[in-house]
Amino acid sequence: MAKFIGTVVINTERCKGCNLCVISCPSDVLELHSRDVNNKGYHFVVLKNPNQCIGCANCGVVCPDGCLTVYKTKIES
Repeated sequence: MAKFIGTVVINTERCKGCNLCVISCPSDVLELHSRDVNNKGYHFVVLKNPNQCIGCANCGVVCPDGCLTVYKTKIES
């Protein structure tokens, strides 16, 4: 069975901190930034554990503003 790694590219200026992506991530990859805010005044999502991303794209699917792009790469065994 093929294994995959993923990465998430975040548009922090579009993010409004709804936290849906954080909740939907099965690998605990994302979190809301606790101090910094974007130009709109929202705490935005950041990668907490980027090496744990499996590329499932749950975060990108649930994001109501399309702030997340997920890339998946196959790992050769």
